[in-house]
Amino acid sequence: MDTGKGNPTEKKSFTGVENRFTEEKVRGTDSLVSYTRSNIEKCMCSQCPVQADSECAQNKLQSSGEVMKNLPEGEVPNPKDVPGIYCSTGKAICQDLNFDRECICGTCEVWKEYGLEELDPNNHFCQHGRAT
Repeated sequence: MDTGKGNPTEKKSFTGVENRFTEEKVRGTDSLVSYTRSNIEKCMCSQCPVQADSECAQNKLQSSGEVMKNLPEGEVPNPKDVPGIYCSTGKAICQDLNFDRECICGTCEVWKEYGLEELDPNNHFCQHGRAT
């Protein structure tokens, strides 16, 4: 007899993106991409044409590089000081980015690792905000 309640031991199948998002929710954040040193180091934003001519982003890139060298292993700089990993931290603080330029998010290892192609929007996180 079917009770309509389904099998209580049956687990719902989630996509990789849903699983990672659920893990981040458990950690108390609604960001899909973890703000970690390894993700910062893999991030391609520093090479992106969107912020190539941004004086603000270039200054932050230089100063955050110096900070990263001096931080103990595993520690991360303040997200406001890092001109990148926008898929984790959200919209860029710098106001002089050129959003008409080609976005290279799709070439990034972080983008690939977290399956961000499944999202909408799936690029220009510096403009649209973090992946959620």
